Amino acid sequence: MKKLIYIPALLLLAACSSKPKDKKTELADLQKQQAELNTKITKLQAEVGTTDSTKAIEVGVAEVKTGSFTNYVQIQGKIDAQDNVTAYPQSTGTITAIYVKVGQHVSKGQVLAQLDNSAQRQTIAQNEATVSLNQTLYNRQKNLWDQKIGTEVQYLEKKATLDASKKALSALREQAAMFRIVSPISGTIDQMDLKLGQVAQPGTTGIRIVNADVLKVKADVPESYAGRVGTGNEVLILVPDAKDSLKTKVTFAAKAIDPTSRSFAVEIKLPERKTLRPNMTAIIKIADYSKNNAVVIPVKAIQKSEEGDYVFVNESGIAKRKPVKVGVTYGGRSEVLSGLKAGEQLVTEGAADIEDGDKVKVL
Repeated sequence: MKKLIYIPALLLLAACSSKPKDKKTELADLQKQQAELNTKITKLQAEVGTTDSTKAIEVGVAEVKTGSFTNYVQIQGKIDAQDNVTAYPQSTGTITAIYVKVGQHVSKGQVLAQLDNSAQRQTIAQNEATVSLNQTLYNRQKNLWDQKIGTEVQYLEKKATLDASKKALSALREQAAMFRIVSPISGTIDQMDLKLGQVAQPGTTGIRIVNADVLKVKADVPESYAGRVGTGNEVLILVPDAKDSLKTKVTFAAKAIDPTSRSFAVEIKLPERKTLRPNMTAIIKIADYSKNNAVVIPVKAIQKSEEGDYVFVNESGIAKRKPVKVGVTYGGRSEVLSGLKAGEQLVTEGAADIEDGDKVKVL
């Protein structure tokens, strides 16, 4: 009986304890729990060592500097001799003598080969005798005239006859000289395919002479560079086969554009170099734009968007996006006309992986 009375009493006590707390008590409990959570969070943050859960992105940077920048027009050319000519006879005739051979050095005016001019030589011999006779007659008449003997007309006739015979002899000698092949320059015999007894003709049978001591580079530049390439431009010449290079200036730039190739010719005179030979291939880099104190950055640092080009700079560990105006690009480097200044930390590695405001860590 006592047990039956005790159980309902327990049920009544449990029912009373499940009544909801008033709002003030509930708020006090929640505030106590919040304070305990804040204490735990602060403790964990101290153990982790940072209050920022954002991971910094590793990037490579370089300080923006000013310096000289040059843009080059690169084309291919060929080395040629400054003096490269072929000597021809001026009259048709049979070759009777050849005085030189391939590889031999010759001087300007030197006779290289002789054509048959026997008829001219006979005529010359006759006229030489005539000139000799006229000279004797003139000398005698002059002596008489100096002694006031004879007339002035006789003296003038002898003088005129002598002068006419000399002119005729000179003309014959010039005709005879047309049967020779003469070197117009000093140089080396580069090509000759003549044989004794061969009939040589003007403009057909000749001997090529090259002055390899004075060389030049010849090339054709596209028409699009006509306004930027001219005489006096700085030029860098590379000769791969000779493993040689040199810096010089454009000696000549043609004004006329070739209507077929749409290009214009340029020539660069070369200093004497034992390693260089005619017909070698040369790579020509003509400087068409140069600027001092230019802001130049690697091309890979430049990002592109619909709004234009931009780069990232590192500002105290934060990536800052900066729009830039890019000028000429050459050799993996671009000139920045505006948007950057010297001293800024330009992001050169990893720029494609970051956004404006990202936290960055310099490698």
